[in-house]
Amino acid sequence: QLVESGGGLVQPGGALRLSCAASGFTFDYYDIGWFRQAPGKEREGVSCISHSGGSSYIAGSVQGRFTISRDNAKNMVYLEMNNLTPEDTAVYSCAAAHRLRVPTLQRLCNAPDADYWGQGTEVTVSS
Repeated sequence: QLVESGGGLVQPGGALRLSCAASGFTFDYYDIGWFRQAPGKEREGVSCISHSGGSSYIAGSVQGRFTISRDNAKNMVYLEMNNLTPEDTAVYSCAAAHRLRVPTLQRLCNAPDADYWGQGTEVTVSS
């Protein structure tokens, strides 16, 4: 399973670090993605990282502000979010897809076919 944490209320320009804790599967066999869904909008892939952590994909909307990382020793994936804006308000979820089923990280982020999904953590950016 996947369990997200770290969401909350933050002022515009602020920062948050989201965490995704994995259990119950061989973590380093899986590529991981962060996705978000704002009220009334479609789900959007934010950033995806390879099973080894050696490569990643970041969506243009968060380029330069968000950073994805993982610690395979701890079965954790992180999303560092800086310079947040109200447009970043959404429920953020992580998802895992077996590396052999992921053609590219961009594909995973744009059309996720994940094996596991977390429940999500809410991020609200507001003054």
